[in-house]
Amino acid sequence: MRFFFFRLLIPLLLVLGAASAWWLWFPITLPQAVAEVSIEPGTSPKEVAALVAKAGVPVNATLLYLWFRLSGQSRQIRAGSYEWSGQVSPRQILQKLVRGDESSGSVTLVEGWNIRQVREALRKADRLKPDTAQLSDAQLMQALERPGLHPEGRFFPDTYTYSKGSTDLAVLRRAMRAMDRHLEAAWAQRNPKIPLKMPEQALILASIVEKETGLLSDQGQISAVFHNRLVLGMRLQTDPTVIYGMGTRFDGNIRRSDLTTDTPYNTYTREGLPPTPISMPGRAALHAALHPAASKALFFVARGDGSSEFSATLEEHNRAVNKYQRGP
Repeated sequence: MRFFFFRLLIPLLLVLGAASAWWLWFPITLPQAVAEVSIEPGTSPKEVAALVAKAGVPVNATLLYLWFRLSGQSRQIRAGSYEWSGQVSPRQILQKLVRGDESSGSVTLVEGWNIRQVREALRKADRLKPDTAQLSDAQLMQALERPGLHPEGRFFPDTYTYSKGSTDLAVLRRAMRAMDRHLEAAWAQRNPKIPLKMPEQALILASIVEKETGLLSDQGQISAVFHNRLVLGMRLQTDPTVIYGMGTRFDGNIRRSDLTTDTPYNTYTREGLPPTPISMPGRAALHAALHPAASKALFFVARGDGSSEFSATLEEHNRAVNKYQRGP
């Protein structure tokens, strides 16, 4: 009986071994032109396998993870940005991840940039195909499969590496998905007491916080001022939104007439949040927008050293303005 069992087992093992070898070596045709994966430091092999499958490589994430483990190279997978096109096998996937065979160039998108600055950086990026150069903002979002959505604030500020032959559209797609992930994660952990009702509002407010200060320690306080004003129905009265509404007319100076000239982004003339973000917020600004400091402040003024003075009453604010802006 035992002999009969082994006679059945051996062919089965041979079949399984042949199937495994075929699976590892046989190339898989990708259903799309390029599959892009960005692996951050600290990502586990299991998460890497899931990211590869989610990117569009038609492979079972669990089987790919088991291959990573059985190969003995799972701990050698390197962080970076990777692309696959045409045909690829699980063995080739692991080889690229272990070699760190990822890129031939990089482009940095900076916190607080607007969409014009983003597109200019992509235009200047070395060895990056300019597929979007002739597209309007509306056409760009159509190409990214977000028709009708304003592009401002939709891309996460970070450094993106890319391989030879990559396009600026591919980089923007990765940056857009990164912002989707960061916004979703931040919204899921928001302070439940804030007045914001949807992630879109959080993105808009974060973009304002990002433009108001580069000092991380002040972002929570600035967020609190805006939250307090929203609760009370006060206008936000924030200069960066006015400047954004001025567009290319802004020459570096903001005048009293600019504060009274109505645009959809003038928060001196209109209540509530502006209709879209005004910049790309980073992770800290997203956090600040959803976790304002515990403060009753309704006003703030720049001290001149990069920090701000916060006040709960108009009387306190006027004294701060006299001290830091008007001088003796």
